[in-house]
Amino acid sequence: MPLRAATAAAVLVSTLAQAPESTAPRTADSVDLSKYAGTYYETARFPNRFQKQCAGNVTTTYTLESDGRVGVVNRCVREDGTVEEARGVARRAGNDQSNARLQMRFAPAWLSFLPRVWRDHWILSTGPDYGYAVVGSPSREHLWILSRTPRMSELAYRQAVEIARANGYDVDKLIRTTQER
Repeated sequence: MPLRAATAAAVLVSTLAQAPESTAPRTADSVDLSKYAGTYYETARFPNRFQKQCAGNVTTTYTLESDGRVGVVNRCVREDGTVEEARGVARRAGNDQSNARLQMRFAPAWLSFLPRVWRDHWILSTGPDYGYAVVGSPSREHLWILSRTPRMSELAYRQAVEIARANGYDVDKLIRTTQER
């Protein structure tokens, strides 16, 4: 019996080793960028290096540009009370017609030709009437839960967290964002 168990375990390990890594997160079926545009308040995020200085009051404002891109302005308040601002632009990734798979660049425009300055920014879901958005990277390294209001309802937050969890994100890493508005 122990030999059978060992053989079964070896087959299982071999099968798992050959299985493809997890599939890409599922994005929203379609995103109407005119409805997505506007200001969102960050409700929660995965810790990341480019937001280390943010103590709270984090917002992201999306604006439609005449060339079809989306302007992006991220703001937060630092611990010393000063406002940090990052301006960028988003474009559709590849031939994605759903507008759910975007790439963002915060580097200067003259560096646009470099693939590494563009970061995947996938819209996993939007709530009713675009009242919230769940945004992440396909690597599952980054995740944001955004709300149109500074205080997201607990029900909507739980729904957003479940969307992230169902897409394979480790939601235990989420940190809540302080919004003092």
